[in-house]
Amino acid sequence: MFGERLKSLRKKRGFTLQSLADKVGSTKSYIWELENKPSANPKADLVGKLAKELKVTIDYLLGTEDESDEESVFFREYTQLSAPNKKQLSKFMRLLTEEEDDD
Repeated sequence: MFGERLKSLRKKRGFTLQSLADKVGSTKSYIWELENKPSANPKADLVGKLAKELKVTIDYLLGTEDESDEESVFFREYTQLSAPNKKQLSKFMRLLTEEEDDD
């Protein structure tokens, strides 16, 4: 299940084997192995990097969660932003909220 989900997400997000491998600090052949060999057993840090690049939760990638929890992914990415970027995003969100209230 992990391999199928990894392959599907990789293609959906427009990554080649090589481009995803480069992003997560792995090799093309190892990403292929993860996608195609059920016996492949990646380390936790690699699974975390893959989930981050594919914009899903680790649980979703591992198949323990049916749907990707976009709020969890958003929050994880938000916590990694710089203070000025967090402030800018907060302003943008206030604008979005105001527009919804006007409808």
